[in-house]
Amino acid sequence: MESKNKSTVTVFTLSDFSHSLESQVTFFILFLVLYLMTLFGNILIMASVHVDSRLHSPMYYFLSNLSFLDLCYSTVTIPKMLTNTLLGSKTISFNQCMSQLFFLHLFGGTECFLLTVMAYDRYVAICHPLRYHIVMNQRFCHWLVAFTWVGGFLHSFTQAFLTYQLPFCGPNNINYFFCDVHPLAALACSDTLLIDIFIVANSGMIGLSCFVVLLFSYLIIIMTIFKMHSAEGRSKAFSTCASHLMVVIIFFGPSVFIYLRPPVNYSVDKILSFLYTILTPLLNPIIYTLRNKEMKNAIKKLWQEVVITPFCQ
Repeated sequence: MESKNKSTVTVFTLSDFSHSLESQVTFFILFLVLYLMTLFGNILIMASVHVDSRLHSPMYYFLSNLSFLDLCYSTVTIPKMLTNTLLGSKTISFNQCMSQLFFLHLFGGTECFLLTVMAYDRYVAICHPLRYHIVMNQRFCHWLVAFTWVGGFLHSFTQAFLTYQLPFCGPNNINYFFCDVHPLAALACSDTLLIDIFIVANSGMIGLSCFVVLLFSYLIIIMTIFKMHSAEGRSKAFSTCASHLMVVIIFFGPSVFIYLRPPVNYSVDKILSFLYTILTPLLNPIIYTLRNKEMKNAIKKLWQEVVITPFCQ
C-alpha cells in the first residue's frame, strides 16, 4: 500500500456522536431502530411492487429500484457504526475505508441519477400522457436504470481513485462517523488543491446539475398540473409529484451543501450527513406509502396474504 500511494496510515479512527457511555448506548439503540425500520420499509415496497400486478408500471419500477438503493445506501455506513459502538472500537482499516467510500458514492450517485429519471417519468406521464406508454416502454426503462448504475459507478470510481491517490501520514482521526471524500482529503499530508478541484467538479457538479434539472422538470410539471381541467386529476398528479419533490429536497439539499465546496469540515456536516445517509433512506418509503393510495392498497394486500391468511389457517 505504501508503494502505491506513499501512505503510512493503515488505520483510521472514526468520530462518534458522543463520548458519554450512556449517550452512546442511546445512539446505538436509536440507529439500530432506524436501520431496522429502513430495511423493513424498503423491503416492503420492493415486495409489494413485485407481487402486485397493478404496480407493474414504470413509476413503481423506478420506485422499487430506489428502495433497493436506499437499502444498500444505509447498509454501507450504519452496520459498521453500530459494530464499532457495540465493541467500543472506532477504528476502520485503510482498505475498508476506501471500500466504504466507493460504495457510498456508488449508491448515492446512482440514486442522484435515478431521481432525475423518475422526474422525467413524471414529466412524460403528466405533460405527454397519450405518448406515455410508447415512450416509457419496458426496454427503455431498463436502459434508463442501467444508465443510472453506469453513471453511479463512473462517479464512484472517480471519487475513490482520486482519494486513494492522497498520501496519509497522520493524523488519522476522521471527523465523521463514516469515510467520505472531504474528511479524508482534510487529513492528506500534501497539497490537494488539484484533486480538490476534481472532487468538487465531479461530485458537487453532478449533484447540482441533477438538482437543477429536477427542479426545472417539476416546475414544468406543476405548470401543466394547474392547466388540467379535472380537479381529481390535478389532485392525484400533484400528490405524486409532491412526494417526489420532498425526497429530492431532503436528499439533494445536504448533499449539494457538503460536496459543492472545498474539503473544509464544519460542525453542521455531521448533522447533514445524518440526514442524507440515515434519515433519507428511512423517509423515502414513508413518504411514498403515506401519500400513495395504490401503494397502501398493495401493502395491505401483501400483508394479508403473507401474514394474516397463513396465521388464520
